[in-house]
Amino acid sequence: MRCPVCHHDDTKVVDSRAADDGASIRRRRECLECTYRFTTYERLEDAPLMVMKNSGRRAPFDREKVAGGVRSACKGRPVEPEQIEALAESVEDEVRALVKAGEVVSTSLIGHMVLERLRDLDEVAYVRFASVYKNFHDAADFRRELALLKQN
Repeated sequence: MRCPVCHHDDTKVVDSRAADDGASIRRRRECLECTYRFTTYERLEDAPLMVMKNSGRRAPFDREKVAGGVRSACKGRPVEPEQIEALAESVEDEVRALVKAGEVVSTSLIGHMVLERLRDLDEVAYVRFASVYKNFHDAADFRRELALLKQN
């Protein structure tokens, strides 16, 4: 580890302990050149989730994009920001549980997961999201979706 002060390459670990409830390791280090002490954190690097876009392009999963879409659907509705974040987090958690490292998940699967959660959270937001996700073209599409919503 390089010293942040003198940029010397050789440092020694003075102390190590678990941090973030065991999710990382906190290390106190000392530069062997200038004796400056500093802290570093070692964390597990998750394998990135890859998403297959409708265009065929691959992109890393972005929970903020999920939250942004849900935020748009919930605009003006009695839905708290914490509920939106929890929804986006639960979608990411489910995707991570379903997909093995190196596999790709489709945007349609992610959209379906969001719709399932929005149905329980707010029906108006559900229909708004569905209208974009399912590419509604006319009022008949809305009527069909509302009929499906009433069935469940």
